Amino acid sequence: MYSLLLSQLRHRGTKVLAAASLPHYGFHPVVCISTSCLWNSRKKSSQYDSVDTEKYSSLVKSVVSSRTSVQTPASLEEEDERIYGPVVKSKHASEPPRNLPRNPYPMLCPTKALHSNLLWEDEGLPARIALQRGPGKSRVPSVTRILQQTMSPEQIFYLERWKQKMIVELGEEGFKEYTLNIFRQGKCFHSALEKILMSGKTSSEDEESLESIEGYIESVQHILDDVQGVRAIESVVQHPSLNYLGLMDCVAVYRGKLCVIDWKTSEKPKPFLHNTYDNPIQIAAYIGALNSDDNYKYQVENGLIVVAYKDGSSAHSHFMALDLCKEYWTKWLLRLEEFVEKKRITSSHD
Repeated sequence: MYSLLLSQLRHRGTKVLAAASLPHYGFHPVVCISTSCLWNSRKKSSQYDSVDTEKYSSLVKSVVSSRTSVQTPASLEEEDERIYGPVVKSKHASEPPRNLPRNPYPMLCPTKALHSNLLWEDEGLPARIALQRGPGKSRVPSVTRILQQTMSPEQIFYLERWKQKMIVELGEEGFKEYTLNIFRQGKCFHSALEKILMSGKTSSEDEESLESIEGYIESVQHILDDVQGVRAIESVVQHPSLNYLGLMDCVAVYRGKLCVIDWKTSEKPKPFLHNTYDNPIQIAAYIGALNSDDNYKYQVENGLIVVAYKDGSSAHSHFMALDLCKEYWTKWLLRLEEFVEKKRITSSHD
């Protein structure tokens, strides 16, 4: 019986100590029960021994809890900080520099004198260089074409939305007639301004055509009072190095400053420069081309956009000083490079 008990105790991992002197009629074992087996007395190390259980207690509780905890971004951030330590916020990278053209060609020509030092009265008749198009002529892209083909997706979206709205109101044929009338009015308006600037008045034979633009002329009258010293009118400028051309409306002195002037018509008020969309870029492109064109012996630093209204209300004039012109000149160079790149890609696919 005792031998069977000892065998079971050894099997259960016990240490048995027998007394040195026991009565011959009995054997009383002294048993000490251990918490580990005899053959596994050394405790194995674990990779989780170094884990701070108190540190992760909240995480464990949230995982094993059957209740749905209501957590907010603030509580989550606090919990993350308690578990992982405070967040080390890196400094924001500095804003990338404003996009600059690969070829930062100057708007002003260093070999030309500024025209402000010359006498306007001695300059003779205004320049009028016609646009040469047709077979055998160079197909230099125009400023208008370049700007049209490099419009932003947002500009294209709003332009298309306006077009579709007008087609819904007027129909396809009605919209075509509308755009044709706008073109005719613009042409008559520029022709009338040319005669006013050259002679101070319009001829009697134009009275019929003037009826449709009478409001526009009345709208710009207060601007015309400040314009003098016309140096060019309806004249082409071409940039020999950047390879583009444009047709300027007018170069004249406005309030003592020589400007490239662009006359615009609008059915909606445009009291701010940004309301004129790409017109400031157009002005800057003309100024840069004129300053590099040898047909013009002077330089221009300023621009003027005049927006006339059909109802005769006072036109809005947007004067562009040198610094502003340079800013839009940079934008023009970017648009020009975009146009050249698109043309190169298209040519490579042909």
